[in-house]
Amino acid sequence: MSKLSALVEKWLAGEIELAPIATLLQVRPVSLGAGEARVELTATDRLHNAMGTLHGGVFCDLADVAMGTALATIAADGESFATLQMQMSYFAPIVNGTLSAHARVIRRGRGTAHLECDLEDADQRVVARATSVYAIRCS
Repeated sequence: MSKLSALVEKWLAGEIELAPIATLLQVRPVSLGAGEARVELTATDRLHNAMGTLHGGVFCDLADVAMGTALATIAADGESFATLQMQMSYFAPIVNGTLSAHARVIRRGRGTAHLECDLEDADQRVVARATSVYAIRCS
């Protein structure tokens, strides 16, 4: 098990906080698998935009945490990664309630990885979808 994989396993077990942004948004890990992760947060008024719905940046942050966690589950020792590109499509607004993100590694090469993430409301309707490319570095 790599250092990054062990880190996300400890987060799932409730032993550590993963990252300051995940703590700020109160992102909770739900499940991990090889190249997969499910995380969630509770949408509240404090995360709303001026129209009274969940701010689009929160969707992006949740998707990025989910995709980074999914990639961490299959990272090798000495590897690190960073988001190169992310695209988000929004299908429905969220006001309050649970927002879940299910991320999957689609393809992992030596230097990049492609991921996708579905974001679902409390009724398990897909309300947004993200795709991302990550750069992978070896130290």
